[in-house]
Amino acid sequence: MKFLVQQQPAFVYTGGKEFDAAKPSIIFVHGAANDHSVWTLQARYFAHHGFSVLAVDLPGHGKSFGAAKATVAQYADWLINLCDNGAIQRAAFVGHSMGSLIALDIGARYPQRVSQLALLGCSVPMPVSDVLLDAAKNNPNDAFAMLNIWGHAPQSKWAASPTPGTSMMMAYKRLLEQSQPGVLASDLAACQAFVMYEASFNKIAAPTLLISGGRDMMTPPKANASVARQIAGAKLVALENAGHSMMQEAPSAVLDALKMFIKT
Repeated sequence: MKFLVQQQPAFVYTGGKEFDAAKPSIIFVHGAANDHSVWTLQARYFAHHGFSVLAVDLPGHGKSFGAAKATVAQYADWLINLCDNGAIQRAAFVGHSMGSLIALDIGARYPQRVSQLALLGCSVPMPVSDVLLDAAKNNPNDAFAMLNIWGHAPQSKWAASPTPGTSMMMAYKRLLEQSQPGVLASDLAACQAFVMYEASFNKIAAPTLLISGGRDMMTPPKANASVARQIAGAKLVALENAGHSMMQEAPSAVLDALKMFIKT
């Protein structure tokens, strides 16, 4: 499905159901150099259980037009514009990694637009190593390899997969390779530059859930716990054996956590 956002066509995956603004809405926000496909299982479930679902391709990603944004705040404003164009007054925002920062920023700057926040693999700040930043700029294939290794728990490297006959790491490598030139470097820089202070955390009014991968090397459990402590009433769920790519490594566990949190 296509939306017009900031005068550019934007692609959104609706989970196999027609979008209906009258239903409660959930907006799924992917991470750096990813696209809507990382949310396929979760989006389909909620679309078939009473929600209108928009799993977005951010600008410059997947099938959406326009250039990638330079900052987390610009992505957040883009999503609010998407909501305006879809007549969505309030929605649950579910974000992973960079997408969690975008959702967090929306929660702080547009609290009236947010019914619930679910933040997966979230860290504030979200530091990015100089080696990875340099590779993303100058040797993208090396950066893709680093993200693949650091983004998965050890068992994923042994070709284990919840889907028989598939390789999570090979699929993720292909996803990164499909990203437009320069997008990964831009996204990582946006994550690196993002800051949020106590006053902004205090503006978050929506019920908030953090989901942490117990084997996450990129946004480790203690980083997720730190964010949870700064949001009033936030809950934290730990997925013991999952890494940073938890939607692919533990799709059912992620879905179960979201089902318990987001209800009609």
